[in-house]
Amino acid sequence: MTTGSEFPIEVSSRIRRLPPYLFGQLNKMKMEKRRQGVDIIDLGMGNPTDPPPRAVIEKLCEVVQDPRVHGYSQSIGIPHLRREVARLYERQFGVTVDPETEVIATIGSKEGFSHMCLALISPGDTAIVGDPYFPIHVYGVALAGGNVINVPLGNDQAFLRRIAYVVEHLYPKPKLLILNYPHNPTAMTVDDVSFFEQVVQLARKEKIMVIHDFAYGRTAFDGYKPPSFLQATGAKDVGVEFCTMSKPYNMAGWRIGFCVGNREMIKALATIKGYYDYGIFTAVQVASIVAMRNGEADVAHQSEIYQKRRDIVVEGLRKIGWEVESPRASMFVWAKVSDQHLAGQGTIDFCLRLMDEAEVAIAPGRAFGENGEKCVRIAIVENEQRLRQAIRNIDGALNKGIKAPTATKLKRKAGKE
Repeated sequence: MTTGSEFPIEVSSRIRRLPPYLFGQLNKMKMEKRRQGVDIIDLGMGNPTDPPPRAVIEKLCEVVQDPRVHGYSQSIGIPHLRREVARLYERQFGVTVDPETEVIATIGSKEGFSHMCLALISPGDTAIVGDPYFPIHVYGVALAGGNVINVPLGNDQAFLRRIAYVVEHLYPKPKLLILNYPHNPTAMTVDDVSFFEQVVQLARKEKIMVIHDFAYGRTAFDGYKPPSFLQATGAKDVGVEFCTMSKPYNMAGWRIGFCVGNREMIKALATIKGYYDYGIFTAVQVASIVAMRNGEADVAHQSEIYQKRRDIVVEGLRKIGWEVESPRASMFVWAKVSDQHLAGQGTIDFCLRLMDEAEVAIAPGRAFGENGEKCVRIAIVENEQRLRQAIRNIDGALNKGIKAPTATKLKRKAGKE
């Protein structure tokens, strides 16, 4: 690679190993449309638009006035925060963890997961990931110099048998198994902790470590309560779990999450983080304590909001002929697009077409792996009115061949008149 002056800039091999970022073209088109004044309804990213609890914001504003909190913090998280995480796990899941050795704060679960891969994966090591997958579960391994074996995603015995087959027939054996329930992008869930009990047995037998991404563990509907991996007997012996403040408390931009579980894996992550960062702003950590301690009603209320939005999107997509199950958790609806509407296109081109013709941004299933093709992910992050408008726009663009007018266009027309 060269610059305009022909000075040679050589990027690292880990950068060259990364696949093309499939969201790049979509994001570029979205920004261009918005610069032109088009009102794109963005359902492509799981980025909460609702505010955090009022008490959490007020605590942040209060603590930020203290001149003592503006220095470097601890990279592992302040002690009171780690103790509050331990209390949350005891209260929510009946799991006992040592806040000193089995809990660490991370700058969001994505940063924590990526650095955990650096801590565990050596060049040439292999990790097993279900397909479809959340991209960082693959890219984090690749950036650490490891390889990924994808197996078709599932939540049953057949999925575990596929994993066992890979472990038994690959040499050297995979080092890491990466799981994610409730799942992003598909919203797939497991019924109870018995699934994780079998995962622990497999991990013990094959001596393979486990990372469970539990980012959507508090966002659930219809009375369903997602089980924690750490509820399984012996889970702390083989793995860790990542959770986050982003989804249940609408604190995505605050960048704070946690890793809980096996103390040696936590210690390895702490070592990496000690070299990379100086911790999360103390005021954010203190406000997070307030959220976990007093925010149960807020979490339940937010889940109710997402449940109503889910129902609107699921009903609307079924009416336009897409195959979709009603998810029990997460902030996504995963839908199979009808062949008639795909019209021979892949989902990336289909989503580009939809943004152009319906002015709605959704995520193409192909961006989440080969097994995501023919499906799309819809983030239920907009309010109910905007979601209904998005469905009408999609319906108008695909079923009638007529682009539904958006608020922006109507305003432009009114202005001209």
